[in-house]
Amino acid sequence: MADQKRVGPLKSSGDAHPEWTLMYRRGLSRKKIAELARVKVSAVASHLAAAKAADPGLKAEHRAAVDDAARNAAPGIKRLYQLLAMVEATGRYPSRSAEDKVERELAQWLRRRRRDADAGILNPVIGAGLSVLPDWRRKPREAREDEQWQDHLQQLAAYRAAGQPWPRTAPGVTGPEKELGGWLRSQRYKFRHGDLSPARSDALDAALPGWLTSRKAAAEPYDGQSPTASRPRRTMSGSGS
Repeated sequence: MADQKRVGPLKSSGDAHPEWTLMYRRGLSRKKIAELARVKVSAVASHLAAAKAADPGLKAEHRAAVDDAARNAAPGIKRLYQLLAMVEATGRYPSRSAEDKVERELAQWLRRRRRDADAGILNPVIGAGLSVLPDWRRKPREAREDEQWQDHLQQLAAYRAAGQPWPRTAPGVTGPEKELGGWLRSQRYKFRHGDLSPARSDALDAALPGWLTSRKAAAEPYDGQSPTASRPRRTMSGSGS
């Protein structure tokens, strides 16, 4: 029989989770593997202990992969620290339309890292650094839309707290009432068609009890029950806006 060159450790027939072993071999930590697999770290640790016993070279390959990731991350470490410093100082993420060149470059760098994360190729060292930032993977447009939604919610809550009735969108209505009325009508429409996320529906319930009722129905005595409480929740594929 001709000799065959071995290209790597063969997968053991007793390896219940070969994907965990492969991720460890490529430098991922036990904690990260557990997060991706949605299992306890102890389960991954137990599996890897058996895998290392079966393949004595596995630990060395893991360490080499970790060191390689650190070397590859070196050029991006400076950008990472610049980003962390900016977010801490300003409370916001960099903008690609900023006047400052450094900020624009940071925004482009972060955009590429988001794409790397979506594709599953983000350097683990850079990923660990970015993980300290809240919602760093959110697209700027999504963040702006959520901020605008929260602003409208607060404005309508203040409008109602001032003793105003539910805002209208009828002909002749102008100013803040018309704008808030249009926004409220949009939320009601999305809820009734299953396009409003449960999180936003709950926020409306908390800030504006009775928000789903019509202006006429709102004049009736309020029984203390949210109008959404008796309605079945639909499974949302998106967040709504």
